[in-house]
Amino acid sequence: MSLQTLQIEAQAGAEVFKALGSPTRLRILSLLAERERNINELAEALGLAQPTVTRHAQVLEQAGLVRTEYGPGAQGTQKRCTLRYDRLAVSFEGARRAGGRVEETSMPIGLYTRAEASPTCGLAAPDRIIGMLDDPQAFYHPDRGRAQILWLAAGFVEYVFPCTLPATAELERLEVVAEVCSEAPHHDNNHPLDLAVSVNGVEIGVWTSPGDLGDRRGRLNPAWWHGNWSQYGMLKVWATDRHGSYVDGVRVSDVTLGGLGLVALQPITVRLRTVDSGTGHGGLNLFGRGFGNYEQDLVLRLHYGRGGG
Repeated sequence: MSLQTLQIEAQAGAEVFKALGSPTRLRILSLLAERERNINELAEALGLAQPTVTRHAQVLEQAGLVRTEYGPGAQGTQKRCTLRYDRLAVSFEGARRAGGRVEETSMPIGLYTRAEASPTCGLAAPDRIIGMLDDPQAFYHPDRGRAQILWLAAGFVEYVFPCTLPATAELERLEVVAEVCSEAPHHDNNHPLDLAVSVNGVEIGVWTSPGDLGDRRGRLNPAWWHGNWSQYGMLKVWATDRHGSYVDGVRVSDVTLGGLGLVALQPITVRLRTVDSGTGHGGLNLFGRGFGNYEQDLVLRLHYGRGGG
């Protein structure tokens, strides 16, 4: 089977670089490049204990390098691992890709304009839970603007960003950057979520989170945040240019900038929505600058050419 090239921006590739920073995980990728294997086969080839290999496989899955799924085995079920990409391309161009100019807006995650949430759900500020846990009405609490983490089992959150580009600007690329993962009661690293991002009502792409990540404590989480709750997400970049739409550089749809209804000096609407895949899994954790591993809120970047004046 022909695999794809994973093309990532250096500034958003922390999870991938961390996953590649282990000789054991590099060896796992080499073994999977030969053929699909289960955890027992990998453990035998590496001469390591099964729990150790399972932890390494989870890191690779969270970085999007490996796909895992359960299937029938000789003794019950087995977890099989498949390589997702056979090449990795890293770009250090950043804002230079679009003529050297970028307009970036950081939106606190509690400043959504619309939301629909099904339990388990809630919001938290750096010092406390906002409203009541698992009460959708908490999403309309007056203090929601202070939220720096929110979670929901199903539904969406929608934000309106200002578009301050001059009328003469030639937009080259739009990016939505968020730290996200699935949502399960407490946490569950094997709890996939399909997350769709839309711009001005047009869906640009779906990304599948491997789970609700809680195997280690989030770097920024306040001391009172319980260790059994969601801990961190993965930093993902949804992007649209003149040729299509991408998640972390991998093409996910044919939607182009021309199809997004972007108008100079008119607001831009961004929605993050859970997709019902029929598996019973799903949900969304969205991390702001006070929780998780990345000190940032929801970010919209507009790259534009030098014709912008």
